[in-house]
Amino acid sequence: MNQLQAMRVFTRVVDLSSFSLAGKQLGMSAAAVTRSVGMLEAHLNMRLLNRSTRSLSLTEAGRLYLDGCRAVIEKLDQVESELVRATRDPSGVLRVAAPAVFANSGLAGLLGAYRASNPRVDFDITAYDTHIDMIEGGYDVCFATDRHTVNASLVSRKLTSVKEITVASPSYLSRRGAPRTPADLAQHDLLAVSDSPRTWEFSNAEGIQRVNVNGPLTANGYAMVRTAALADMGIALLPLPIVADDIARGTLLPVLNQFDVNGGMQHISIVYSGRNYLTMKVRSFIDFAVEQFRASITQSAPVTLRAVA
Repeated sequence: MNQLQAMRVFTRVVDLSSFSLAGKQLGMSAAAVTRSVGMLEAHLNMRLLNRSTRSLSLTEAGRLYLDGCRAVIEKLDQVESELVRATRDPSGVLRVAAPAVFANSGLAGLLGAYRASNPRVDFDITAYDTHIDMIEGGYDVCFATDRHTVNASLVSRKLTSVKEITVASPSYLSRRGAPRTPADLAQHDLLAVSDSPRTWEFSNAEGIQRVNVNGPLTANGYAMVRTAALADMGIALLPLPIVADDIARGTLLPVLNQFDVNGGMQHISIVYSGRNYLTMKVRSFIDFAVEQFRASITQSAPVTLRAVA
């Protein structure tokens, strides 16, 4: 027995005071309606309706049960209505996780542009430097770099790329000298993020050179490594968006800029749980993000850096 359907049938019979009229409205035969109510009474082991050839009336138990049925059906209809509306009209809180390299640069602009067209969507943002599990974290959408492992069950779409560079403060370089080749880094203090590769890889037309990182400071996030570089502690390997303002102000200077670092660009992707059954807020945000970055590819100008000799 479908108890919920039987409850709907029961309330319709009471409202219309007729098995046959209830059947016509529900697309059922009068016999099927009678059988449904009978099965509900058998399930409850009590009579809900007094029947005669000319009228129907509720028993005392029937009156109590009717009130409960109306409350359950009304709540279910409300939940279904809100669910349908949520899949058609972007609204509610969107839970987003993003690596610090993106959270501290392009994410805010993306969120602001999206919300200008979808004011009923709010955001709950988690910025991370180390690994994060999208499924366990219950996130609607994640951004990830190609340094982060993505669950095979998730959909991943590349959006943009970020350059990594080595930087140091003018004071540090004045005191220790600027490295001219990757091999020179062996004589310098190197600052690194703890979950990044323990070997820095530099490449140019002549080939690849690798440098082991054994410096005075490792940290579990880019922010601390950047701060240490600003405090004249050594040379740091960081994503360009995190230090672009420092470079523009001259508080950090790029070194070995004639080399590509760690294989070149670091790619950023948008990651989500699947293409089916997405709510409108999630689907529309994904489509918006993909379109925004697709449009920006031809509009963005390269950043010019002054390398330290």
